[in-house]
Amino acid sequence: MTFGIEAASYYAPSLYLEIKDLAEKRGIEPAKLEKGLGLHKMGFPDVHEDAATFAAEALLKLIKDYNINPKEISRIYLGTESALDAAKPTASYAMQMVEKVLEPEFGARCFKNCDVVDMTFACIGAVDALHNSLDFVRANPDKKAVVIASDYAKYELVSSGEYTQGGGAVAVLVSSNPDLIEIENDWGIATESVFDFFKPRRHFKKEDLSNSPENYPNTIEIFTDEPVFDGQYSNQCYQDRIREAYNHYKEITGKNKPYESWKYLIFHLPYAFHGKRVFTEIYSLENGLSYETPEEQKTVAKSEEYVQFINDKIEKTQRASSEIGNMYTASIFMALLSALQTSFNENEELAGEEIGFLGYGSGSKSKVFAGKVSQNWKNVVAKWNLFEDLKNRTAIDFETYEKLHRKQLEESVNQNYKGFGLTSVELESPVLKGARYYDYQK
Repeated sequence: MTFGIEAASYYAPSLYLEIKDLAEKRGIEPAKLEKGLGLHKMGFPDVHEDAATFAAEALLKLIKDYNINPKEISRIYLGTESALDAAKPTASYAMQMVEKVLEPEFGARCFKNCDVVDMTFACIGAVDALHNSLDFVRANPDKKAVVIASDYAKYELVSSGEYTQGGGAVAVLVSSNPDLIEIENDWGIATESVFDFFKPRRHFKKEDLSNSPENYPNTIEIFTDEPVFDGQYSNQCYQDRIREAYNHYKEITGKNKPYESWKYLIFHLPYAFHGKRVFTEIYSLENGLSYETPEEQKTVAKSEEYVQFINDKIEKTQRASSEIGNMYTASIFMALLSALQTSFNENEELAGEEIGFLGYGSGSKSKVFAGKVSQNWKNVVAKWNLFEDLKNRTAIDFETYEKLHRKQLEESVNQNYKGFGLTSVELESPVLKGARYYDYQK
């Protein structure tokens, strides 16, 4: 019996900003971002959108596109680092939104007997959810699970991470009928507790906050979506963890140079070209090459052999990331969809091909695993229209982008949006203060 991904769907934010517009306003040469990092557009949420609406959109699309009976889904596990609450899981908001839309067909509370939870470990949280859910269906082969990766990558304005922003969601159905990709039960893992990127509670003194109520504590803790990060250090942690996890994968499988048998290498992509940049170390070690300086590393990266390797095994995985930006937990899943959609559009046959995955989450952890493309993969991908959907988003100007970032707009930019949207947040009731309410626009 085989296990893996039976079906998949996705959602990208309804708005985008051209990277060249951001570059010009920030005094950056556009080519540095476009040709250097592979960035072209930044997916950006509208006023009514957040990680819960992203997740709900992907979940509903998955159910409708593949005619899934929601009552047959035993669990919905959401990987995210954009949680809306420190107690109530973001997955519960998404579940409730979708339940209401499905109620006319399946009755009230169609997910009543479904296990729902969030999993968080920076950008690898959804890979953890996938790993966990695969174990679940292996133990219960008659049951199905849905894994959703949903995030909004938001950085401070004028920061070094600003141009890598993005967001969206991918939902996958995990079962013993893996029509898309069968996933092996071999997982290379590497973990080390570091502070390369994190989202702490910021501390402020009461006297430094104007008009603070008398009953406030002397020290105020405030949470913000924008992370504390060290870009160069995070890149090094990423490279170290994937090397360690890759070596662990080699140890437990006994495979020599496993990457050579992988049709595609699927990375977590903080920016589109990140995967091909960090893999130079593993590629060099596997091929008896060495470098000690950044200049020597660039020599490897620019070699004819490595450039051909990138074109063959990585380039197609980057294309969606160039149009969306960093999706945190969803980026590795979107890289898979990007590769499969491109191969489908080019009438390439992938059945039986092996694909390698190199996930990473700051803090830090990597998981390396592999899967085999199923015979029915084209039937699954035929439901997608990824690159056409990305073309149909709404462009925003720089002024609108900054207002959205600062949450200075009350009305949605896209007045004709269809789908899930936040309608209100309770501000008065002492027992419901902060409760979020959503609606669905047909």
